[in-house]
Amino acid sequence: MAPKKNPLKLNRLQLKTLTLLQELARDPQHATTLENGGVRVGQLPHPHGDHFHVGAYVALASDATGFGNQAVWVVLERKGLARSAFPLAIELTPAGLAYDTGLRHEILHGGHH
Repeated sequence: MAPKKNPLKLNRLQLKTLTLLQELARDPQHATTLENGGVRVGQLPHPHGDHFHVGAYVALASDATGFGNQAVWVVLERKGLARSAFPLAIELTPAGLAYDTGLRHEILHGGHH
């Protein structure tokens, strides 16, 4: 049997936020790997115009509204995907790093500038 899509029943905003955080966790300018297998994301990017850069990708600012929404961070923490230090930093747990949101190719676009 195939694994269930979105087994933790995250809503669309939570999925978008987690997708962006997962990509930031791959970028050494924004993240620090921790001994427990998690990654601390301490510098969230700031949009310029209608977009911002996430590693080698570009994302729409409208897809990142969860960065400033404490309730989203609380849910990610409650589901075991992150540890929040809102609004300064968030630590993605190994489960949060591995969670398949299904949105990576939808909201992360190849950088054009």
